[in-house]
Amino acid sequence: MGFKYSPATPAGKWLGFVTAIWVQAISGNNYTFSNYSDALKSLMSLTQLELNNLSVAKDVGKAFGILAGLGSDRLSPPVLLLIGSVMGFVGYGVQWLVISGHIQPLPYWAMCVFLCMGGNSTTWMNTAVLVTCIRNFRKTRGPVTGILKGFVGLSTAIFTDLCSTLFSDDPATFVLMLAIIPFAVCLTAILFLREIPPSSTSKEDKQEVKFFGIFNVVAVIIALYLLAFDVSGPHGRILSQAFATILLILLAFPLCVPVYLMLQNSIRSKESSISNTENNVVEPLLVQENQPEAEKKSETTVAEVVVEEEIENRQPVIGEEHTILEALKTIDFWIMFFSFLCGVGTGLAVMNNMGQMGLALGYADVSMFVSLTSIWGFFGRIISGSVSEYFIRKAGTPRPLWNAASQILMFVGYILMAMALPGSLYVGSIVVGVCYGVRLAITVPTASELFGLKYYGLIYNILILNLPLGSFLFSGLLAGFLYDSQATPTSGGGNTCIGAHCYRLVFIVMAITCVIGFGLDVLLTFRTKSVYSKIYASKKGKKSVTLS
Repeated sequence: MGFKYSPATPAGKWLGFVTAIWVQAISGNNYTFSNYSDALKSLMSLTQLELNNLSVAKDVGKAFGILAGLGSDRLSPPVLLLIGSVMGFVGYGVQWLVISGHIQPLPYWAMCVFLCMGGNSTTWMNTAVLVTCIRNFRKTRGPVTGILKGFVGLSTAIFTDLCSTLFSDDPATFVLMLAIIPFAVCLTAILFLREIPPSSTSKEDKQEVKFFGIFNVVAVIIALYLLAFDVSGPHGRILSQAFATILLILLAFPLCVPVYLMLQNSIRSKESSISNTENNVVEPLLVQENQPEAEKKSETTVAEVVVEEEIENRQPVIGEEHTILEALKTIDFWIMFFSFLCGVGTGLAVMNNMGQMGLALGYADVSMFVSLTSIWGFFGRIISGSVSEYFIRKAGTPRPLWNAASQILMFVGYILMAMALPGSLYVGSIVVGVCYGVRLAITVPTASELFGLKYYGLIYNILILNLPLGSFLFSGLLAGFLYDSQATPTSGGGNTCIGAHCYRLVFIVMAITCVIGFGLDVLLTFRTKSVYSKIYASKKGKKSVTLS
């Protein structure tokens, strides 16, 4: 008897999660703009404001994630993945044609369109993966989100390091990777990612916790491996190729979980087959008649009907299922929305401008800072997801409290970068990466806990509107205008700025924004305390029943 694969089996469910990890490991291509932005700037003779607006166009693609949110309730995960992969292939493919010199530079507006397409592609991928996996593992939303978003954080470092080792940091080849690799990975995930009923027994719950622990360990090993490679200096060709091979093996290692489950299921099937052959099953002559399920359902009292009608007609409270309009009517949604803007908007400004920030402070190669932000963003995501879940189970601690802590740490990071002390860009990029990761990993499950899973795909994509909005406000306007006001024109028609003064005022404004975000997060923590107390009581009650 060989392996029998079905998406509905535990092995199929976990194989879908593994492919979801791979999709997330390549869907952070939006954060890699700094790796090829300087090539675009010189090729198209752009000012910093014009370059930043190209970056904004990339992030504006996420605004059209509303379409992915609407589609998540009507289209299957494979269809969502197919749409995202095609959008990315076209968007980044055209950028590669321009940067590689295969075609002449397109008009500015046309480049904005294709950057927007590339940015929009990830919203379809992320929606398919997050909505499906959170519904499949709804009892462990924190670890699920932490792992998936953690690999999004690592994706920038994965792309950057693979390109630098195999193709010597060539911008054209790098963009070609952004076009081809996500397309191929999404086609693989299309075959396996399906929505499966969540666990229903305590044994399955324990198994999920154990497997998520394995995925966390593998993810941390990959992050440390990337970090060690980045800080160990220049490498020869053979060593670089060995690094790339080992990295691909590590990314494939999570397949051990579904393979183990397939083997386990095969062994049990053989034992069951032998047992059934040896034992004759005798049907009893008299079967105890149970009340039909349909009759049980029909015995509904008038009082129950009245209660159900009252529930349907009232506005749901926080912690219950909300439609999108019901969620938008709540104060809590908008507190979450604007606090999210304060965190991710300022973080994106740093990521989009890291290339110019490094050059302004005298660093010729900024790929190190891009990788540091990515890798430490991973640690922020994966640690905050698991830690927040642990404290909900142990004490009912509201998740938004961790967002508040990240805002304070981000404030410190921006102050350090404004001071421009030796090494401050290293420290600042690490702090911003960690806090940006925490913000993403905490807000995603929080939204599902406060407003439910029924319309989660659309609610998630409305929150993600903060990415293009934050990019426009903090990267396009704030950083672009303030940089150009300090820069000097160049002979090619662009401009440049060297020195700590180039971005000092930008960092100060973003530090003040973090203080506002901290206040909003603290307010949301107090307003949602009762919700997390109920979640804590529910988990504790189920644990007591299981033990008894």
